[in-house]
Amino acid sequence: MTTGSEPAAATGRAPGSIERRPRFDTLLTAGLIGAYGAFAATFRGPRDRFWDRMTHTGLGLGTFALAAEPELRGTRVRPRDVALGLASAAGLYGVFRFGDRAARRIMPKGAEDIDDVYALRSLRPRIEIAARLALVIGPAEELFWRGFVLRRSQLSYGRWKGAAIAALKYGGAHLPTGNATLIGAATAAGAYWTALAAAGMPMGSLVVSHVAWDIWIFLLQPTQPVPEAPAPV
Repeated sequence: MTTGSEPAAATGRAPGSIERRPRFDTLLTAGLIGAYGAFAATFRGPRDRFWDRMTHTGLGLGTFALAAEPELRGTRVRPRDVALGLASAAGLYGVFRFGDRAARRIMPKGAEDIDDVYALRSLRPRIEIAARLALVIGPAEELFWRGFVLRRSQLSYGRWKGAAIAALKYGGAHLPTGNATLIGAATAAGAYWTALAAAGMPMGSLVVSHVAWDIWIFLLQPTQPVPEAPAPV
């Protein structure tokens, strides 16, 4: 597990405690600088190559997390992880069903922002996007943001304060999009998975949750009807 919840016998600490480290973490700072730069390049670059850039970003961040946190290399997805991940993804989808309607009504550009995100579905064939999300992007984001950033934030600030800071760091990475609704949605989703991780959800379950939610809300069942554009072949 990557959230500081190792057995007390193995760490010499009281159950549920987290050994604090100095608050300035050089490796964490370097990782965040790289992540923020990669996210900016992904979202601000030519739109027609978005999925290529997003996949490369995922590969880079996932590899970085595995190198920085060796215990992540032992992550496995077991039947219990699948069940727990799917249940948590369903819960998040329910939150977004409500949030989508609120954003379209309250935010001046809410509907436009949401439709702009869904337009990314038309850039590549659906099966290809699903494969990228399931095999690279979703797992890599969990490994980096919950496996690496969350863990190191907790080591500096404690379990829940560190979790709050880690969630804000994830939301902040989406600022270059200039899409206020996407920034809010990413922060909310990041806070949801961060809270689950801080509460003890295994990395395998988090990966399943992230992948299932991405594919379901983006490709299969958007929170609102989305105008269809011809998909490339």
